[in-house]
Amino acid sequence: MGVTTDRVDITRISKTANGGDGYDPSIVDVSDFFENVLGGYNEGTAPGALPADDRLARSVMPAGTGVARDFSYIAPEVPEFINEACVGCMTCVTECPDTAILAKVVQPDVLENALTAIDDEKERAYMADQFAITNKFYKVPEKRGKTPGQFGIFIDPTKCKGCAECVEVCDDLGYHALKMIEKEDKTVPAYQKSINFFRSLPPTPEEYISDRVAVDMMLAEQSMLYVGGAGSCAGCGEATAIRMWLAALGYKYGAENIGIAAATGCNTVYGSTYPYNPYIVPWSNSLFENASAFAMGIRLRWDQMGWQDKQLWVIGGDGAMVDIGFQSLSRLMASGMNIKVLVLDTQVYSNTGGQTSTATFMGQESKMYAFGSAKAGKQEQRKELGRIAMMHPNTFVAQTVASTPNHFYKSILDAASFPGPALVNVYTTCQPEHGVADDASRQQAKLAVESRAFPMFIYDPREGDTIRERLSLKGNPAVKEDWYVIPKTGERIDFVTFARSEGRFRKQFDKEGNPSEALLRSQEDRLANWHLLQEMAGLR
Repeated sequence: MGVTTDRVDITRISKTANGGDGYDPSIVDVSDFFENVLGGYNEGTAPGALPADDRLARSVMPAGTGVARDFSYIAPEVPEFINEACVGCMTCVTECPDTAILAKVVQPDVLENALTAIDDEKERAYMADQFAITNKFYKVPEKRGKTPGQFGIFIDPTKCKGCAECVEVCDDLGYHALKMIEKEDKTVPAYQKSINFFRSLPPTPEEYISDRVAVDMMLAEQSMLYVGGAGSCAGCGEATAIRMWLAALGYKYGAENIGIAAATGCNTVYGSTYPYNPYIVPWSNSLFENASAFAMGIRLRWDQMGWQDKQLWVIGGDGAMVDIGFQSLSRLMASGMNIKVLVLDTQVYSNTGGQTSTATFMGQESKMYAFGSAKAGKQEQRKELGRIAMMHPNTFVAQTVASTPNHFYKSILDAASFPGPALVNVYTTCQPEHGVADDASRQQAKLAVESRAFPMFIYDPREGDTIRERLSLKGNPAVKEDWYVIPKTGERIDFVTFARSEGRFRKQFDKEGNPSEALLRSQEDRLANWHLLQEMAGLR
């Protein structure tokens, strides 16, 4: 699926698609698509009324058409912002998989002028309540003699799927600045006015965006390269990782310097459900097994054109990269070419019903490895892509999770700056296949790290000549110990703890909650992997 590189003003398109001021054909050069195709699909008349389309025949969609997709009818609840409890941490904005919760910092005089222009008193008060006075953006700058900023949180009702992951993370951090409320007749219209007001305000001034605070990148408009409107499941762990990945690259390099070669999988299905494309950057979908080879061809052509400095990334799941496409991936890493790889590791083939991949944990029940009297789920040990990738010459490797934004962003930006092949393997919760709730993606990724199911690390050849110098396990809890123990309660967090929280391991526990022998063997496998990483990093 190709994407055009036509010029796009996403703010103005958003207004047009969601009830704002009239459509301006100067926004993009594909006005007929926005007027006819998107209009027909939004009205429900497209299948029977639209003529054959030459772009569809060529598998091409314009960039950013996902802004026109409306999910407001999907969920009965939507988040509500409680401004007096907000600290401006940006975590809710960072972890949202659908670009449905957005933030902006506005200087008081600018905000006052915008509010004054609203005639309705109740509406004016409602818009004012979307802003908070925080230490981070208001009180600290004010004490330093600088202009303070008011921090606003806004929910786009057309993109929110009601997963409540933003509420989960806010509550987990102890702030409680968001809560889910039931939608009433006036809720969606009020939220739509609110998000239109958000878009009418000027961009966040640069002085409020600190390069030292990674999560603040999503305050910058150049980071908004994934506009929402993707058909992913509510709370999708993959979508959060994709948004954060593109935010980092957009902030550092700009949309015009990024291209994506995608392997067939969930990411290409929910990212190209015709006619809705959530990406602002150009991307193309190749076959399941050869995305890496496809990217090598693109890189060669780009280099011929003098585009050596443009970022080219391959994206795919563990099925595409660790299984059927591993040979192609290995060839890419051995080539020395300036290509980066993002692996969305769900341990299952989510797109085709959840059968196992070689990245699947032992003991997991799924298609191809059902739990029964003969075999208790998957019996093979997990194939560790990160360890294998480190053995390739001059290759940057990172393993990370979206639930730890600082480590995630460092992994992406270090990979992007590496002069050669780089691979970033990201744990991405798949709610339906893992058997967890819609709001649990972040929490499960966090638990995967704490339980040694999926340790974080960065392997950077620039750090020295030995594996010990190159490999860092910073970010993992109790890095020199076997297991992490919660200080306040004394509870040990191990792989059984992790498995107990997910439906895919439910049959590995008896009626009293005792783990099976198969699950204990899986725990031994996870501990052995952790020991090997500790040894490689010089910690054992």
